[in-house]
Amino acid sequence: MTEFLKLMEGWEGYHSVRGAAVDPRKVDAAISLIENKPGLPSYVWEYKLREAVTTTDFPHLLGFVIDREVLARYKVAVADWKSYFKIARLANFNTVERHKVIGADERLPMVTEKGEYLVSEMSEGYYSYKLYKYGRQFDISWESIINDVLNAFEDIPARYANAAIRTEAFNATSTYAMATGPHTSLFGIGFTDPADAGVFTNLGTLPLTILNLETTLQLMAAQLDVNGEPIAVRGVHLVVPPALEFTARQILTSGLKQWTEGAVGVPIPYPTTNVVSQIGMKLHIDPYLPIVDTSGNANTTWYVFGDPAQGAAMEFGYLRGHESPEICMKASDKVTTGGAAISPMEGDFATDNIFYRVRLVKGSCQLDGRFAYSQAFVRPQE
Repeated sequence: MTEFLKLMEGWEGYHSVRGAAVDPRKVDAAISLIENKPGLPSYVWEYKLREAVTTTDFPHLLGFVIDREVLARYKVAVADWKSYFKIARLANFNTVERHKVIGADERLPMVTEKGEYLVSEMSEGYYSYKLYKYGRQFDISWESIINDVLNAFEDIPARYANAAIRTEAFNATSTYAMATGPHTSLFGIGFTDPADAGVFTNLGTLPLTILNLETTLQLMAAQLDVNGEPIAVRGVHLVVPPALEFTARQILTSGLKQWTEGAVGVPIPYPTTNVVSQIGMKLHIDPYLPIVDTSGNANTTWYVFGDPAQGAAMEFGYLRGHESPEICMKASDKVTTGGAAISPMEGDFATDNIFYRVRLVKGSCQLDGRFAYSQAFVRPQE
């Protein structure tokens, strides 16, 4: 085949075939000859190829065939969002409640001699959500499969898997972000928790710097429960849009700080060690943040989440036993005259169509906003 293609070199007047009108039957005949589909002996095949090169339209057809290609699929951007979500497996499609018991964990009161131990007041709140089913069907004719010289359809299962990955990632991002910025059901100034009615703040307007990340971590660590008790939240997951990736990496990997002394007088010594890089924060680049957040601050807004094992700000649920996307083909409803089953690639009885389907069952909800903090920095107008 390589030697044959060399015959194309030096053709006078050769031009691109893109956009040219070509008879599909002649293209198929050219492909058949090039691939030796009739199974001709090698000397016959070579003779026919050399003869075809001298015909009027075969060089044009050959150029058309070589010019055809299956375009590469886009690389799927996989966000590692499962690190900062609590992952749950639910039994059915009914609404589930995540109960939050409030009380009995505050400081103990003093009991006087012969005094009575008082009963602790307790209350209960909850968050709720349910699962939904997502999916699509794809059908292709049997003839298209037969004519699929370039195997353009053989990656349908992989494409469906990618569609499920993208659906999950978009839904995860939409749990903590929205078109206007940080999600108003999870972040706010003087935000009221829907489960315990506690009021707290987990939203600011600071740009991403070493100092501002330190400040945000301190604000998270100072969060109190509804009874005013400290809960010592430790922010360990830094989530940023792609536009802040390199800024975030510099902050989390630099061992030193650089200080500029602007005050007049005796210089004051400052520590130069960047301790943020030592506390083990994990960086997550969420490519869906600028897709979900369409505000003017999408590329300057960043998030910090606590570890779900300590306390979860969000939960993502799957149907138990169906945690992964399910990709399947429809079995053919045709049988041979002898009663034997026929391959699904032969299509159905009525139309010869071949059917693929993907199904994904998922859901998500916001939980305790004390385990999250967002800084929605507004860049000054220049």
